[in-house]
This record gives sequence, C-alpha cells and structure tokens, in this order.
Amino acid sequence: MKKRQAVLKIGTRASPLAMAQAHEARDRLMAAHGLEEHSFQIVPITTTGDTIQDRPLSEAGGKGLFTRELEDALYDGRIDIAVHSSKDMPTELPPGLVLPVFLPREDVRDSFISLSALSIMDLPQGVKFGSSSLRRQALIRRMRPDIDVVMFRGNVQSRLRKLEDGVVSGTMLALAGLRRLKMEHIATAIMPLDSFLPAPGQGAISIEHRENDEKVMRLLAPIHDEETGQALACERAFLGALDGSCRTPIAGHAVIEGERLRFRGLIITPDGTICHEIGAEGRAEEAAAIGLKAGADVREKAGTQFFEGWF
Repeated sequence: MKKRQAVLKIGTRASPLAMAQAHEARDRLMAAHGLEEHSFQIVPITTTGDTIQDRPLSEAGGKGLFTRELEDALYDGRIDIAVHSSKDMPTELPPGLVLPVFLPREDVRDSFISLSALSIMDLPQGVKFGSSSLRRQALIRRMRPDIDVVMFRGNVQSRLRKLEDGVVSGTMLALAGLRRLKMEHIATAIMPLDSFLPAPGQGAISIEHRENDEKVMRLLAPIHDEETGQALACERAFLGALDGSCRTPIAGHAVIEGERLRFRGLIITPDGTICHEIGAEGRAEEAAAIGLKAGADVREKAGTQFFEGWF
C-alpha cells in the first residue's frame, strides 16, 4: 500500500518541550481542518543552541542559535512551518520568512523550583542559584544580592537532575513550559508579575513559514489567536527598539482587555542594581507602535550611559 503523503511538515527543536509545542500546533490544525494525525509529519531538528551547554548563549551568538537550522529547513523545503517558543525568536527575521501566527498564550509567569526552600527569600545566604536567562539572573540578584547566581544550561529535565544532584539550591523555569509538559506540580512557588516580569513572548508559541506560501497561510489562519498576536506585536516591538537579544536583560508583558492594551516593561543591569521600568497603554490595534514608543521612552529614561556601561 502506498504511504499517504503528509499535508504539512512541521519543524521543531528536538527537546521534549519543543516537541510538546509542535504536537499542540498539530493537534490544533487537526481539529481546525478535520484531518488525521497521518496528515502531518513532525520533523525534529537539533539547533546550535541545543548543542552549546558549556557557556552562555550571549557569548555564542544569541537568540538566532535556536532558530537558524529550522530556518534553513524552511528555505530548502524540508519543512513547511517551524514551531517556536516566541521568547527565543530574534526581532528581525531572515529575508523571505514571516512570523504571523501565534497560538493562544499560556501562563506567562516564572516558577521557582527548589528542594530546600519554599521561596527565593527563604534560600540560605550564599547558596548557588542556577539560571541561563540574563533577565532572571538580574531580577534574582535584585531580590537576593547575597546568593550566588550561576549559569545553568540544559533542557527542563537536565536542569531538574542538576537540582536533585545538589549542583544548585534553586532554579527557575517558565510556568508555561511546565504546564505543557504536564509538570506544573514541580513548581515550588509562582513568581508574581508585579515584581518579576516575564521575557517578551514568554508563554506563547509562534509559527514561522515562507513568505507568500498560500497553502500554508490557509491552513494556519484558523489557529491564529488575535489577542496573543497583538500582545506579542507590542512586546517584540519593545524588544526591537532596545536592540534586544540574549545579551540584554529585558522584560516586557502586554495584556489585551477588549480593544485596549496595557504594557509594562523594564531594563535592568546584569547585577540587578539599576533598573528602569516603563508603562504604556493604548488601542490594541496599535500594539506595535505602543511597544516601539515604550522602548524609545525607556531608552531615553535610562540614558546612553546605561547601555554603554553594560551592553
């Protein structure tokens, strides 16, 4: 019997979380079009960012390390779409590729995980706390300048093993990722948004494809979530205005309420000692403009010395 050809080839990183996100995209497409599982082929691809475990990504090239191989596969036709964690996406895409589709957003908050303390404030003085995110590192140092924040790479499972082995006394992971892996129960505490803003794009799955690919555009249109798209347009514009990358501790979160959008963002020095926050709001349809202006405003507020001194 001749094997039925997949309608759509879905590219993803090969980690368990990335695969869960690709399955979510596939399942939404199946439901939207009444298609069976065999209509889709999930293609796991190892990215450069997945293979670098011995140093911060900021030293190796930043966010594009998690997308380059997937984008190469889009270019040469090995895949039709690439499913990404939105917070991993650079603000500028390669020529001929677009990022127009966002799935309904999960919880944006960070989760604190420890086997020895109920909260970050309960950790003993001087213990090691592991995180690979410059944003989380800086915000933790602002809260607890007395603990030793160290680089902590790896996927969810490998970080948990290091925690169990006592390499660090605490770590932090996105609550959205834990929920998608059905592992929310391991979170010791959930960080409040008023004191611990997430990364721009956190909790949102985005889908990248070749520009003007009409077949793909028709298939994806029913699963796009407009509110998530508007929020991400604001957050990504804020990031872009600040030349945001893995080298800059930046946080930002937009919320859509009816036709209105509210945004909060911040920039912080890596040691957590200097922080500049910004708030903005306006019409949701002007999301990108709101984010762009917020970025320009906080840059002016911080002054050129802030960026020259740290970045």
